[in-house]
Amino acid sequence: MSFETIENVLTINTDAVMTVALAAVLLLVGYFVKSKLKFLVKYCIPAPVVGGFLFMFITFIGHLTKTFSFSFDSYFQAPFMLAFFTTVGLGASFKLLKKGGLLLIIYWLVAGVISVFQNIIGIGVGKLVGLEAPYALLSSAISMIGGHGAATAYGTTFAEMGYAPAPLVGVAAATFGLISAVLVGGPVGRRLIVKYNLKPDESADFDADINSINAAAAEKLSGLDIMKNVTAILVCMAVGTMVSGWIGKLINMSFPTYVGAMFIAVILRNLNEKFHFYKFDFALVDGIGEVMLSLYLSIALMTLKLWELAGLIGGVLIVLICQVTFMVLVSYFIVFRILGKNYDAAVMCAGLCGHGLGATPSAIVNMTAVNEQYGMSRRAMMIVPIVGAFLVDIIYQPQTIWFIKTFVQGFVG
Repeated sequence: MSFETIENVLTINTDAVMTVALAAVLLLVGYFVKSKLKFLVKYCIPAPVVGGFLFMFITFIGHLTKTFSFSFDSYFQAPFMLAFFTTVGLGASFKLLKKGGLLLIIYWLVAGVISVFQNIIGIGVGKLVGLEAPYALLSSAISMIGGHGAATAYGTTFAEMGYAPAPLVGVAAATFGLISAVLVGGPVGRRLIVKYNLKPDESADFDADINSINAAAAEKLSGLDIMKNVTAILVCMAVGTMVSGWIGKLINMSFPTYVGAMFIAVILRNLNEKFHFYKFDFALVDGIGEVMLSLYLSIALMTLKLWELAGLIGGVLIVLICQVTFMVLVSYFIVFRILGKNYDAAVMCAGLCGHGLGATPSAIVNMTAVNEQYGMSRRAMMIVPIVGAFLVDIIYQPQTIWFIKTFVQGFVG
């Protein structure tokens, strides 16, 4: 950590390790504050969100008063996300995926259809308020589902076409979406559970299969066993990154590294079940994934710049408010019923708000907060990451390109 004064503003520079350390401390602060303020527990607000938001407001005060600022090195943010999705893949036994069955397909199609409506809302509301199509679409599925990465990529393309503010609009819209995702997801799930007095599905057939497939080893893991599990995660991350790069070149567009890592992990998990390369321990891998997810989200939130939202005025802000309102209403009144109107459906609605407005890690954090309060939904935790991380892109990407080609003159994709 270093300190310097730039234009009379104290700038606090943190290296990558210090950034992670601060994120970890804020995570613990979030758990502490949550334990003291019962309404945070009641409304299923995740601990990383609490800690990250507290620090975000501190940096905002520094920006307003022009007295201090932070410069973070968030190098480890991407590897943490990569590690998390790898652990998701390692938890996806084909035996479990079969248990997802029809519900997995239904949720995937629902998420895809919602992405289409997001673009329809963007274009429709944009026309009503006089917002140009590129900015309307940047406030739609691109930033809501694609997140900061897609918003930056498409924003840069639009900027090259003459829409100079597009990258800033995209980043601000993605920031608005991420914040909204972690604020509305938990309360939506909670409201459904309380209103309909829902309970977790503890049917013998499903839980017995889950427990038998992911059973912990009978004997204590040795240091070598732990190392093998960790090595498997690291190897999947490395190979998956390479695979994503190859796929990206093949399809001539960016392909998320975490998707490649997740699917390499799925392959390894299922090959290991057949050939027993090493003693896989689900509890260990799941615990590592939970830590990686929490640290990722803590870094993501504490490094957000609230003042970026100052640019969300006029039409862009109206479109974004409509997007959040639509997601909450469609999750609560429609998707919940389509998914079966049960406990799993309620938790999946919390997840849908997460990756439908922000990012897949936001969905997992939302569902985890609900699970901690009301009980585990194993189906939701199995289905939502797979759809949010990759499957929804199969529908979201092509139809978004169609909207851009149709409504943005001069776009060639």
